[in-house]
Amino acid sequence: MMASTEPWLTIGRTADECYALVSDPMRETFVAREDDAARGFVVIVMQGVFVGYIQAICVAPDARGSGVGTRLVAFAEERILRESPNVFLCVSSFNPRARALYERLGYTLVGELSDYLVRGHSEALMRKSVAPIREFRR
Repeated sequence: MMASTEPWLTIGRTADECYALVSDPMRETFVAREDDAARGFVVIVMQGVFVGYIQAICVAPDARGSGVGTRLVAFAEERILRESPNVFLCVSSFNPRARALYERLGYTLVGELSDYLVRGHSEALMRKSVAPIREFRR
């Protein structure tokens, strides 16, 4: 599903690379299911520089616009905010629907990474925060 849809087609991520991403034991992958069918998934990173990074959100093409993406983001936020006051994600400049969703959900632009994944496109680093790190209590 992931390698055959946008934004991964434009990024050029192969099926093997997608599998490596979702099966990496250093990441947490959660699947949204409906009627025993996978409708989407989210990949979270809880270590490194940006603890609480949503690395990937994928929604099945026939489930887009149905709220699956919003529910996946809400699930990821709930998971991350138990341990960190910040949720980070990147969204590609050629994916305006996703960026609009993240803005509606309260994410703000931190910065833009030009030519980061694909030449001619940028990645917008976005953040949603509930408190400064020094004030956060688990």
